[in-house]
Amino acid sequence: MAADNQTIDLEKPLIQVSKEYVPDSNEKFNRDDMFAEAKKQIFLAGPMMFVNLLLSLISTISVMFVGHVGELALSGASMATSFASVTGFSLLVGMACALDTFCGQSYGAKQYHMLGIHMQRAMLVLLLVSIPLAGIWAATGHILVLLGQDPQIAAEAGTYALYMIPSIFPFALLQCQFRFLQTQNNVVPMMLTSGITTLCHIPICWLLISKLGLGSIGAALANGISYWTNDLFLALYIALSPSCKNTWTGFSKEATRDVLKFLWLAVPSAIMVCLEIWSYEMMVLLAGLLPNPTLETSVLSISLNTNGMIYMIPLGLGSAISVRISNELGAGQPKAARLAVFMAVFMVAAESIVAVAVIILGRKIWGYCFSSEARVISYVSDMMILIAVTNLVDGVLSVLNGIARGCGWQKIGAVVNLGSFYIIGIPLGILLAFTLHLGGKGLWTGIIAAVFAQTFFLSIITFRTNWEAEAKKASTRVFDSTIPVVG
Repeated sequence: MAADNQTIDLEKPLIQVSKEYVPDSNEKFNRDDMFAEAKKQIFLAGPMMFVNLLLSLISTISVMFVGHVGELALSGASMATSFASVTGFSLLVGMACALDTFCGQSYGAKQYHMLGIHMQRAMLVLLLVSIPLAGIWAATGHILVLLGQDPQIAAEAGTYALYMIPSIFPFALLQCQFRFLQTQNNVVPMMLTSGITTLCHIPICWLLISKLGLGSIGAALANGISYWTNDLFLALYIALSPSCKNTWTGFSKEATRDVLKFLWLAVPSAIMVCLEIWSYEMMVLLAGLLPNPTLETSVLSISLNTNGMIYMIPLGLGSAISVRISNELGAGQPKAARLAVFMAVFMVAAESIVAVAVIILGRKIWGYCFSSEARVISYVSDMMILIAVTNLVDGVLSVLNGIARGCGWQKIGAVVNLGSFYIIGIPLGILLAFTLHLGGKGLWTGIIAAVFAQTFFLSIITFRTNWEAEAKKASTRVFDSTIPVVG
């Protein structure tokens, strides 16, 4: 009897969706509900923050090891890593985000078996997409030369990217596994496997680069080994863990059906993510056209890396709200979805205020972490003010993006990102940088304008949302296997 009870406990959802609710637009949230919702989101956001950080460290550690091989090898590896992010990883991450909607809402609707089918379908599509992406990586050297990059650096980057090809396929699978587990509130295993993989990545790099003498090629191969290792850990967990007993029922031919329905959401999801990531990379390229490009590019790269580090906390909250929204809408609980939105915005706003205070207080010493040159340190100090302004709204934006994924608004998000970055942000940044001669500060001001525009548009959409109607859309999406629902 005790063993039976234990099995039942293991099969329970780690976070329960809300109880049955009869809509009442005048009903207010009580303190207990708000506290309970905050705990749920923190439980999800904390591990997800570490998962995102640990996953990004894989490529960073490889590049750090390459830095000890030589300056040319470091330049090539850095360029190849950036090129791989733009042409491959960002696209796969974006397409996998469609599972935030499909798996999350299916879990909330208690259609547990559909999570495994959605994951298999996504894996199939992403693996097929990875094949032409691998072809692009194989031609990296030639493409960079055509883009006007230094031939020696381009050749080195081409070699590094060629040996990174084995990493694109496990990365695609990993993104699907993450979302399969994340949307059923099972995030701790992801954190543990990512932590183990990242720790193992260090000796793997040392073995391939230093011991076997493979140099930068060894670093590129190490990425693939680590991603495959993480995949294997999670595959074993999903197949053997009682907590996945209801959501993973084995391979099914049903995964080959309704591929168009998945693409209907995955393609705009990829566009939504890529448009934003590409705009930041474009700013770095534009910095290379400014007077004193070495200084401008270096400082803008430092600024982007700094902003990325700070962004990890709100990114975790964005992942948490995506899960909470999709689960509650799938369960037909509009009030709980509304409460989740309120608490997520409140918590990320409080986090942003703290982050801004820390940035401003530490702005004069942060530059010393990257350089000992006075002009670089001074320039970084000035840029930190702009980064602080960005983070006033960037955190809220991460939550709004999470809400969009949870609701299935990827098409809307793609349009918003297109307008914010490519109609407002980038043109304004070019104007300020090149016409008004504000340099890197002008380019970053363009980013600030884009982020403010994103936040403004998504805020209007979110706070004018009829959550009862969204719950009905979620029900249609979950139970109708043939008709795509327009977000």
